[in-house]
Amino acid sequence: MEIHIRVLGPIEVRDAEGRPVAVGSQRRRELLGRLVAAGGRAVPLSVLVDDLWEDPPTTAAGTVRTFVAELRRALEPDRPPRTPSQVIKTVGTGYALRIPRAHVDAYQFEDTLAAMRDAPSGQIASALSEALSWWQGEPYTDLDASRWLAPERARLTELHCQAVELRARAVLDLGRGAPLIPELEAFATAHPWREHAWVLLSHALYQVGRQVDALASLRAARAGLLDQFGLESVDSLDHLERDILRHAAHLTPAPRDEDRLRLLRRTEATGTYTRLRSMSSVARAAAITGGTNLVLAQEHRAAAAAEAERTGDPSLTARVIAAYDVPTIWTRADDPGRSEALVATTQRTLHRLGPGASPALRARLLATIALEHRGTRDQWAAEAAREAEQLARDLHDPNVLVLALNARFVQSFQRPGRTGERDAIAGELIELSARHDLPLFEILGHLIKIQVQAARGDTGTAQRHVEAAERLAALHEAPLVPVLTAAFRTMCLAERSNDAAEVAHAYRTVATDLAGAGMPGMEAGIFPLALLSLRIRHHRPAPTDPDLDWGPYRPWVQPLLDLARDNLAAARHAADALPTPPADHLYDALWAVNAHTATLLHDESLAAQAHDALSPLRGEIAGGTTAMITFGPVNHILSTLDQHLNRR
Repeated sequence: MEIHIRVLGPIEVRDAEGRPVAVGSQRRRELLGRLVAAGGRAVPLSVLVDDLWEDPPTTAAGTVRTFVAELRRALEPDRPPRTPSQVIKTVGTGYALRIPRAHVDAYQFEDTLAAMRDAPSGQIASALSEALSWWQGEPYTDLDASRWLAPERARLTELHCQAVELRARAVLDLGRGAPLIPELEAFATAHPWREHAWVLLSHALYQVGRQVDALASLRAARAGLLDQFGLESVDSLDHLERDILRHAAHLTPAPRDEDRLRLLRRTEATGTYTRLRSMSSVARAAAITGGTNLVLAQEHRAAAAAEAERTGDPSLTARVIAAYDVPTIWTRADDPGRSEALVATTQRTLHRLGPGASPALRARLLATIALEHRGTRDQWAAEAAREAEQLARDLHDPNVLVLALNARFVQSFQRPGRTGERDAIAGELIELSARHDLPLFEILGHLIKIQVQAARGDTGTAQRHVEAAERLAALHEAPLVPVLTAAFRTMCLAERSNDAAEVAHAYRTVATDLAGAGMPGMEAGIFPLALLSLRIRHHRPAPTDPDLDWGPYRPWVQPLLDLARDNLAAARHAADALPTPPADHLYDALWAVNAHTATLLHDESLAAQAHDALSPLRGEIAGGTTAMITFGPVNHILSTLDQHLNRR
């Protein structure tokens, strides 16, 4: 049985599916922990006896052997009798734990930290954010103090501090200091002797425009280090103070944000719960404004959730996660790594809450999982959305139900041909939100209606929802909405205009607006796809401008790019390696691209696949679900494929 051991918190053992493995009493857990602390090296029996008992009884050696045998049975339940253990090996007169380092959180944390010492800042920030999320409290939390445990806890705690500082330095080097401030304030207060912690905190304060606070923090740190530790001068504090006073360019201060965003920088709220939930709630408010605020808000949300989980309190973590209920209209995550980390945190939190969790809180967490794990064909995410919806309906709670309906909308893309289902979801969102004054989700309902009607080719009905969405957006300050409605109007222009240059110019304007909207998951690759749709509909080769960023969609357009460069062999090779389009807004658009590739290459196999994929969408507009781009009626594409396949 594959096992995973966690010691960065209480000692836990889980199997490959995440199910807990019972290892017995605290003494047995301590023995297992002692073997983990040895890092794979053998620990002599005499050392184990001395480490487990302050005053060992005469039966101690036999008791250790019994504990080892019981641990082996728990960790290897399928091992045949009288065969040697592969997990706890006998080495001389002692024992050694032998499992992959990636299966022990402490080993994996140590290895990740070592690997990140000289890595690029972006990689450090990502890897160490994840690694720090593995900590669930003090290492070996559930064990009593013993002679081996104190130095091992101290060693791991020092590595944790180094990781916090290294990650913070990387995030500051990226110019993203705002989300760090609450974390670094708590860290510097808990470790006042670590001068680098004060340097990092002051740098983060400076990056968000709080120069006075940054200087005050440095001066308070200098005084504290002198009073408590006798350090008269710390070069790093002095250097940063001089750099702040002269506004050194390498400090990359962040631009001053709007008044609402200042709330994100307030860290004086009392209590961990109040502060973290406030971070998540204010991040929700800032996200609505879009642009850099949206990016910053998402970072704050992730930071709040990760810090909440590190407290070891699943109830707090759940409420911090649930406080951010921003509507989701697009099926490609802006930051897939951050989304998957949040999904993992939410799953762990649900597990730790257990069956006693309140239905409303459970529904919100399930909806979060479904919303963040989108654009896939993973049934467990769809099941999470369905359970969230059922819980919300049983509760008769409109606030929870709109979130669950949003989750169901996102998961509806797992199979094609569900436009009618999305239409019904949008109708209920509009009615429910209007009745209970939930304007953001009422706007979401109208945006989904625009996508539904665009897919059906009913631009007149879609336009009425455009106007309704824009009215609500103006009233409730939702600046992302005009960006999306402008994209829809450009799609309508593309359908009716024969002037490709005019439409291309309009799409370039949309691309500029999307680039500033703070939604990279929606922005990446859309403009080149729009140009490609125009080229295909005007019977021209694909655009090969080297400056075009096809983003995640390059694999599907590569055969057409090769054909545009008269490289037939490369085009066939690329067509042979085409992946299946993901279950998201671009599913039918990418199959339309594949269909065009199939006809140009006379590839009957690809043509048949495209025909099967697009058949459930008869009567709709290929790409229309995006409400941004169009590859024309699906019926026309199917007719072309029928001719290619000699079908009547």
